[in-house]
Amino acid sequence: MLRGVTALLVFAVAALGCGGLASLKSESVPAAASRAPVEPAPAAAPILLRGATIMTAAGPTIERGDVLVRDGRIAAVGAELAASAGVEAIDVAGRWITPGIIDPHSHLGVYSMPATTSNADGNEMTGPFKPDIQAEHSFWPQDPAIERALAGGVTSIHVLPGSANLVGGQGVTLRLVPALSAREMRMPGAPTTMKLACGENPMRLYGQAKGAEPQTRMAEVALLRQKLENARAYRVEAGKPRDFASDALAKLLAGEILAQNHCYRADEMLVRLDLFAEFGTAPRAFHHAVEAYKIRDRLAQAGVGAVVWADWAGLKMELVDAVPANAALLDEAGVRVALHSDSPYDIQRLNQEAAKAMAAGSRAGIAVSREAALRWITANPAWILGVDARVGTLEPGKDADLVVWSGDPFSVYTRAEQVYIEGRRVYERANPGPPRSDFELGLRGAK
Repeated sequence: MLRGVTALLVFAVAALGCGGLASLKSESVPAAASRAPVEPAPAAAPILLRGATIMTAAGPTIERGDVLVRDGRIAAVGAELAASAGVEAIDVAGRWITPGIIDPHSHLGVYSMPATTSNADGNEMTGPFKPDIQAEHSFWPQDPAIERALAGGVTSIHVLPGSANLVGGQGVTLRLVPALSAREMRMPGAPTTMKLACGENPMRLYGQAKGAEPQTRMAEVALLRQKLENARAYRVEAGKPRDFASDALAKLLAGEILAQNHCYRADEMLVRLDLFAEFGTAPRAFHHAVEAYKIRDRLAQAGVGAVVWADWAGLKMELVDAVPANAALLDEAGVRVALHSDSPYDIQRLNQEAAKAMAAGSRAGIAVSREAALRWITANPAWILGVDARVGTLEPGKDADLVVWSGDPFSVYTRAEQVYIEGRRVYERANPGPPRSDFELGLRGAK
C-alpha cells in the first residue's frame, strides 16, 4: 500500500481517476474518421534467447528453453532450438522469460508525474457524459513514470480517463515504446474502449459537490439508460454533422468499442449487467471489482472479466468488503481475472502483486498454479483489451513482447533485466541509457 503524502495524492487520483460485447450491429453508424497510418518501425534483427526457464502463459513451464524471435514475432519456443545464419544468440541461462506484463487499468500519461495540478489531465468533470473524449488526446508520452513501468517488465498499458463521470471517455491500449505521441504508441488493431463508472465517484463529484445529477445510484442508472436508448436510435443523417458522442455510444452498443466499467460493489455490478442486457450487450470487464468474488458464478456465466487489485482495501465505503483472495476465487470460478495497478507505483511491480494474490488464494485454501497467476498479468488482460490474438502469451506467431527476468518472476528479489517489444530490446537494466523523458534531462548523463 502507498504511504504518506505521496500515497494520499495517489489515492486521491485513484478515487477520482478510477479511475465482447454482443451482437447489435449499427449499420447506419459510419466508421471513425480515418487517421493517417503511423509508419511502422523497421523489423528488429532476429535473436535467439537461449537457456532460460520459460513461462509461456499458454502451457507448462519449460526448463532450459529457448525463444526464437524473427521479424518482431515469436518464431518458436522450445528446447535446443537451432540458431541459423544471421540470428544473434543471446545466452540467458539462469534467467526466466515471461510474456510482457500488460496493465489493463492505468492513468500514466494522463495523470503524469510529478503529480501537479497541471498534470491532472484525466477527468473532464464538466458533465457526467463524455463518450466522445479520448484519453489518447491527454496522454503525455514524456511521463517519467513510463520508463519506470518498463523497468518493471510492463510492455503495454491500457490508459483510461478517470471515473468522475458516468461515461468518462475512450481508452486506448499503448505499447511502451519511445514515441512523440500516443498515436505512435497505440497497439495496432487494439479496439477502442469506453470508460464507464458507477457508485460513489459520480455521486460525490456531481450530486454532493455541485448539486447536480446524479446524486444517487438510482439516478446514475436512469441517466445511463436514457443515453444508451438515445444511442440505439441514433442515425447519421445526410447533410447533417455527426454527433460524435452519440456515435461513440452507438459503437459501444454495436460491440465496436469495448465497455470497461469501473464498479466496486456486487449489487451494482448486477444492476449494470441487467442494464446492459436491456440493450443486448454486456461490459467486457468490471474494473476494481472488489466484491466480484460474491458474484463470481454470474460473471463466469456472462463471460464478463474482472480487473482487480491484489490487496487494496478500505479507501472508501465501496472497498470495505475487499478480500485478498478475490483474484483466486474468481479464477477458481472460471472468470477471466486480471490484476491492475491504477497507480504509477504499483505498476512497477505487478509481478509481485500477482505473487501476493496467489499467496492469498493459497491461504484461503485455493490452489492457484503459478501459470494461472502469470495469466492474471499477461494473457487475461490481453483478452480484456481485445488484443489476445497478438500478445499475452509466448506462442509462435504472437508479437515478441517479452521480459527476461533475473530469477523467478514471483520473487521480491527478482528484477526485469531485459524487456523486448516486437522483438526490439527497449530496456536493459545493465545499460539503461539516458532517460527517455525530457523532464529528466541531466540524469544519467542525459543532455
